[in-house]
Amino acid sequence: MEESATVCDEIYKITASGAFARDFGLRDQIRRAAVSIVSNIAEGFERGGDKEFAQFLSMSKGSCGEVRAQLYLALDQGYISQSDFELPSQAAIEISQLISGLMKYLRKSELRGSKYR
Repeated sequence: MEESATVCDEIYKITASGAFARDFGLRDQIRRAAVSIVSNIAEGFERGGDKEFAQFLSMSKGSCGEVRAQLYLALDQGYISQSDFELPSQAAIEISQLISGLMKYLRKSELRGSKYR
């Protein structure tokens, strides 16, 4: 979850000033997507069931893709530099890969979460 907080922090930093800060639609959308990454991981875990957790992980993974797509849009619009793009984009890729691994583990695991004990 630390990586997802890093993405969120970086997104808030790069959207806080300049032209990006004035593009309210893109700024707000990328912020919501970044917050969604960490929030869905936490909410899914707290649900206490493996299938619900996997569902929330899937939403979180989708939000990783959304953040990356919006970073490309911001880069294309000149709102951010290539160096500002790199850290949150790479972190979103890594989070997505970690989530995929966790989802795969949950599918194969005998664990069913505290909800079903």
